[in-house]
Amino acid sequence: MADGVAKPDAAVVRDALGVGVAVGLSGFAFGVTSAGSGLGLLQTCVLSLLVFTGASQFALVGALAAGGSPYTAAAGAFFLGVRNAFYGLRLSQLLALPRAVRPLAAQWVIDETTAVTLAQPTRRAARIGFTVTGLTLYVLWNLTTLLGALGAKAIGDTRAWGLDAAGPAVFLALLAPMLRSATERAVAGLAVLLGLGLLPVLPAGVPVLAAALAAPVALFVSGRKAMEKDAEERR
Repeated sequence: MADGVAKPDAAVVRDALGVGVAVGLSGFAFGVTSAGSGLGLLQTCVLSLLVFTGASQFALVGALAAGGSPYTAAAGAFFLGVRNAFYGLRLSQLLALPRAVRPLAAQWVIDETTAVTLAQPTRRAARIGFTVTGLTLYVLWNLTTLLGALGAKAIGDTRAWGLDAAGPAVFLALLAPMLRSATERAVAGLAVLLGLGLLPVLPAGVPVLAAALAAPVALFVSGRKAMEKDAEERR
């Protein structure tokens, strides 16, 4: 990791705690939504304990609640979760953790820990940010998932409260600042158009899978433009 301006450990911890607490509390919305989609208390809690990636979890229970098949719902959640594997490749270089703890750390490789880690100027700060964010978020997310699932009956119709939108809203808020290049913005925009456009005509869960086509399409168009520009410069 490139050297940077030292950042006080207390500041890193404060920032990491802020992200962990803010996002961890939205686990309550997942617990309520999951229970409202028909999943039991144990199933809901196991999802948060083992899957532990909010966007995928909300995609799964959202597709089930809309009447989608379990296979389609699981496929959509899986493809959303694949991004964490790419996060892991980057974070493994920045954190350089001992081999013994890497399998445990892999469970915490999600959007929030990645965002906090990449924002740090030094390896020490990155490790602190990753650890504090991951631990805080994991504990709070699972605790509030349990509370949400237990309180789902008292809340009533989750769709009337709009709690199912909390997780995706947090995900989009974290994603937006990372869209720096024109290609990245094009991928995000095309994915939104595909997802929303196909929502009325395809079964629940399928529009999420179709939205994944935005990446290869945008990258292909971007590559063609770069090749054409390079060819013109050589003339």
